[in-house]
Amino acid sequence: MPTAGKLGDALAEAGIDAETITDVIFTHAHPDHLWGIVDDFDEIAFPSAQLHFPRAEWDYWYDENTAESLGDARKTFAVGARNRLEMMEEQVSLFDAGAEVLPGVEAVDSRGHTPGHTSYVIHGGNGDGVMVVGDAISNAAVSFARPQWPTGSDQDKQQGIKTRVALLDRLATDKLAIVGYHLPDGGMGRVERDGTAYRFASGS
Repeated sequence: MPTAGKLGDALAEAGIDAETITDVIFTHAHPDHLWGIVDDFDEIAFPSAQLHFPRAEWDYWYDENTAESLGDARKTFAVGARNRLEMMEEQVSLFDAGAEVLPGVEAVDSRGHTPGHTSYVIHGGNGDGVMVVGDAISNAAVSFARPQWPTGSDQDKQQGIKTRVALLDRLATDKLAIVGYHLPDGGMGRVERDGTAYRFASGS
C-alpha cells in the first residue's frame, strides 16, 4: 500500500522519538498491521515500549501449524507473523478480549477477519470515546450499507458478519467516533444509521 512504511517519518515529522513511546497495542497480525514493528535493522521499532497483543491472535499465529492450514496464498502471512512475534517476546504483554489494556482502553472481541482480531474503545474522560476497529470494518462502500455481505479478506466470513453488525450497532448507539485503517479520509469519522443499514460519515 502507498501509505505503508511511513510511520517512522511521520513520527519524526511530529517531533516524536520512537524511544519515548511506552505502549503499542495491536489489532491483529496481518502484514500491514504487524510487520512494521521491526525496523530496517531487524530491531523492534519501539525499544522502550510494552507491546500489547491479543492472546487468541498471538496463539493462532505462533502455532507452527498455522502456515500449513492457510494454503500457499497466505502462507507467507503466517511465516512473517511468527518471525516477528518471536522477536517481540521479551516486550510483549498478552491480554484477553474484554480486558482494560491500559487505563481507559477497552479490548473488544472482533474476531472473524482473523481468529483473534481485536478492536479497542478509547474512553474519553468527558464521556466521548473512539473505537479503533482495525480491519473488522474495512470497506466504505459495502461494510456500512451491506454489513451482512461476506468480506473476502475475512478468514471466518460468517463470524466477520456477526462482528461487523455488532460493532456498527454499538458505534451508532453509543455515538462513538471511529478509526478504521482502510476507510477513506484517514479513516476517522462517525457511523450513522441509514434505514436498516449504516453509513460512514468521514471526518465528523
